[in-house]
Amino acid sequence: MNVTRLLAYGVPGLPLAFTALPIYVHVPRFYAESARMDLASLGVILLGARLLDAGIDPWLGWIADRMRRRVLLALALVPLGSGFFALLNPPSENAGFWLLGSLCVTYVGYSAASVAYQAWGADVGADSRSRTRLTASREGFGLVGVMLAAALPGWLAPSLNEGVARLAWVLPPLLVAAAAIALGTVGDGQPASAPSQPFLPSLRQVWADGAFRRLLGVFVANGIAAALPATLFLFFVADVLRGEAASGPLLALYFASGAISLPLWVRLAARWGRALAWLGAMGLAMAAFAWASALGAGDLRAYAIVCAASGLALGADLALPAAIAADLGERRGRAGAYFGVWNFAAKLNLALAAGLALPALAWLGYRPGSGEGLAALSFGYALLPLAFKALAAGLLWRWRDRLEL
Repeated sequence: MNVTRLLAYGVPGLPLAFTALPIYVHVPRFYAESARMDLASLGVILLGARLLDAGIDPWLGWIADRMRRRVLLALALVPLGSGFFALLNPPSENAGFWLLGSLCVTYVGYSAASVAYQAWGADVGADSRSRTRLTASREGFGLVGVMLAAALPGWLAPSLNEGVARLAWVLPPLLVAAAAIALGTVGDGQPASAPSQPFLPSLRQVWADGAFRRLLGVFVANGIAAALPATLFLFFVADVLRGEAASGPLLALYFASGAISLPLWVRLAARWGRALAWLGAMGLAMAAFAWASALGAGDLRAYAIVCAASGLALGADLALPAAIAADLGERRGRAGAYFGVWNFAAKLNLALAAGLALPALAWLGYRPGSGEGLAALSFGYALLPLAFKALAAGLLWRWRDRLEL
């Protein structure tokens, strides 16, 4: 595959990731402060919307195997852009209903676009090596999008919440430009042929793949370890470290480290195998979580090292498991269905992180900005993810030989 097509395929990853960061990181705190919603209600709404979002992914994957991937991707950008704009412009009243409705519209567009986009990459890649490179290109541009979303609020407005709201005006032109580049350059690829099946039999076929089930087990444990700190990051920086103004640069450092590390993980995967390379990244992330648990007010320099280390590990999380999933899905001729289930698992992690962690912290006495319950916040941000990361590493070590094709 030539470099032009490789890069053109990766470009839509930028606006998709640009969308995801505010949804999963900024929105909880944005609505808690701007709309003055309590954490318990906010957690319930986020859980409900994210469960709905996760639940439609297998169905969208089934649809993606019956449509041209590029057509589904283009159609999905309309609800994605409009829902995102509404999400970051809540009314002064009934903010909870607005949050639920705008999240659902955004999630439908985002989910359909993501499934079509990932399956498209599996079609375009001719073998395992090219699919790993395509995945790395997609995730590399995605990390650029995340860094933009992390840095822009501080550049666009004097306050974080006002800057987050202005992101709504940035996404639509990014979506249009990225779609024009990718759709006009890459081509359809060659999807593997598979017999057409109704939705439920197709889903059972995916679940019958033992290697994919094992990969999902590792992915879910590892994903919970990532979803908890993603949900609690802004709270941790503001209340434990007392450094709210540094949240944007710290996020940018985290994702920049991930972007820089992507070529390294691709090379290590070619040398050691993807499973062992991913296992090494998990060890690095566990060391970072352990250090973060000991930090307190003013420890911003130490936390910057934590962000850099965990960001380096992030590169492997983004590139390697999705590339393995692409191989498994293309082998069966059901890349869309496989990524529908894959995204269901990823979003279930995020749903549970917000829907359970936020009410649990409220029950344990944590109140944003009050200085109360900080020990519970540190436990939820660092130590609980450390435990899930260790579980993921244990499962990956046990099943490492069964996940390489």
